[in-house]
Amino acid sequence: MVLHFLIQGRVQGVGFRWFVHREASELGLRGWVRNTEEGDVEVVATGDADDLGELRASLKCGPRGSRVDRVIEHILAESEAEELSAFRIDGAW
Repeated sequence: MVLHFLIQGRVQGVGFRWFVHREASELGLRGWVRNTEEGDVEVVATGDADDLGELRASLKCGPRGSRVDRVIEHILAESEAEELSAFRIDGAW
């Protein structure tokens, strides 16, 4: 299963990408997380449905200092997973 999440709220400048990276890596998911120019955080993740469910729950809470107003979720085609490797943060130094 491949999922795309868009997390809206106070999610930039609060360690949200690092939080997602840690959560996804602990669950053994593949994919990436990045900030958007609109001030949101975008995530693409693939793995077991139960593990993705745990990631979803974490995204709705976020790290301390964040405020999650909305999580928009889409299912992507399985072919999207072919190019995904170990979970990474895009656009980080």
